[in-house]
Amino acid sequence: MPQISRFFGIIISMYFGDHNPPHFHAKYGDQEALISIDDLSIIEGRINKRAYELVKEWALMHKSELQKDWELVKNFSLPEKIEPLS
Repeated sequence: MPQISRFFGIIISMYFGDHNPPHFHAKYGDQEALISIDDLSIIEGRINKRAYELVKEWALMHKSELQKDWELVKNFSLPEKIEPLS
C-alpha cells in the first residue's frame, strides 16, 4: 500500500487496484478510516475528530492530486507523493 503523505502522525495511503468509490486511507495510531475523495466523508472505519479535521483540510487543498493518484493506483501504477499539511 503506497504511502502518499504523512503529517502530524497521520499516514495517507491508497491500495493498488482498490474498489470504488474513489477514496484514500487515513491512519492515525491504531485507527483507520477510508475517506471519499469526492465529498471527504468517512466511508468506513473511524478516526479521531481532530485528525479527521486535519485530513479534510489537507484533502481540500490536494483534491485534484488525490484524484490523479486514484487513477494511478487503480491501474496498479505508483502514485505521486503529495505535500503534507504544515
